Amino acid sequence: MEHLEPLSCTDPVRDGFHRRLCRLRRNPNRSGPPHDPIANGHGAIGQERSRETAIVDEEITLYDHVGGSAFFGPLVEHFYDGVEHDPVLRPLYPDDLGPGKRALRLFLEQYWGGPGTYSAEKGHPRLRMRHAPFVIGPAERDRWFHHMVAAVKRSGPSPEIEARLLEYFDMAATAMINHE
Repeated sequence: MEHLEPLSCTDPVRDGFHRRLCRLRRNPNRSGPPHDPIANGHGAIGQERSRETAIVDEEITLYDHVGGSAFFGPLVEHFYDGVEHDPVLRPLYPDDLGPGKRALRLFLEQYWGGPGTYSAEKGHPRLRMRHAPFVIGPAERDRWFHHMVAAVKRSGPSPEIEARLLEYFDMAATAMINHE
């Protein structure tokens, strides 16, 4: 078996998890991906930097790009508007949707590069573990994704941002299936 060295925060090739981890190490109040202008082959506009004198710039995260909480708050509200009246999904949720709305908003904000409030309050997301008590089959997954697609479209992000969000939500919804 080949031994692989762990990725450092200055390696030019890092996946999303490692970028977020590096950024969190540098600034524990944020959890989005870091931006190392030297490691990624470019510096700030009009500036030349050496590796020894590099100052790590914050990358514009999706969270920042869409306007932060001003985008994710309404997105979650639009999503729960659909869930509230869905005969397949509503029985899976508690009577009071408020705490779930807040948790989803905090999770999405953190995932897309905003504050790390979700992890500070709840610990590691562990999405599959947190959803394990609920029977989630293809029908529940499809209804959840349907409402999230509608919420994203209603929120009006750019086509590029919409595609990124929907790609993630499709993957996440499928990953929660625990029953056929």
